[in-house]
Amino acid sequence: MDGNRRFAKRENIELKEGHNAGFESMAKILEICYECGVKSATVFAFSIENFKRNKYEIDWLMELAKTRFTQMVEHGEICEQYGIKIKIIGDKSLLPIDVLKVLNEAERITQYNTRATLNVCFPYTSRYEITNALKNIVKENVEDLNIDQINEELIDNHLFTAGQPPLDLLIRTSGVSRLSDFLLWQVSSKGVEMEPLDILWPDLKPWHICWILIKFSFNKSYPKTYQRSDFKKID
Repeated sequence: MDGNRRFAKRENIELKEGHNAGFESMAKILEICYECGVKSATVFAFSIENFKRNKYEIDWLMELAKTRFTQMVEHGEICEQYGIKIKIIGDKSLLPIDVLKVLNEAERITQYNTRATLNVCFPYTSRYEITNALKNIVKENVEDLNIDQINEELIDNHLFTAGQPPLDLLIRTSGVSRLSDFLLWQVSSKGVEMEPLDILWPDLKPWHICWILIKFSFNKSYPKTYQRSDFKKID
């Protein structure tokens, strides 16, 4: 969800208002996704690398997370309406105690929802996720770990997204084509489609997502697989 800071600069508003606009956009986009039948959505809300930003911005983002996630689970908004289970993924040990308490409560309140899942990467990097998975594999098999047992399936089962549907579609805003350490393991799976958009995240509208999902569904239903015999000579 890239572009909140550039949006604030373009609109000549405070940085915190740019992040607030980004959260409003997230809520609208998620609503469309769940209306269209998406079973699992993952949002990159805060990178571990973001802790290198100035203290004012970090403090505001933490306060925004507390306020918004409280609203999501306690005031009949998107989680209750769509039966969404929230899962916070990343290195939660880096979070302030008050923020961690709110996020843990959001997970607790929604733990029995089964219609869909919302993975919130906060704070997260894919390198941390993969490293954490390998550490847990070693911990669980410390007595009898056989190197031949380590395979893709075993690592899959120790990622934060274990037990969820495989990644199908990754959307990146702001005209940036790099992955920025997001779901690196998952995006390497066969058949994953990537959709880079030259739009700042707060500018992303529901109709953008509807069009992306229509294209995605069409490509899955009618894959572009051509044989040499498909191309006939025309005189």
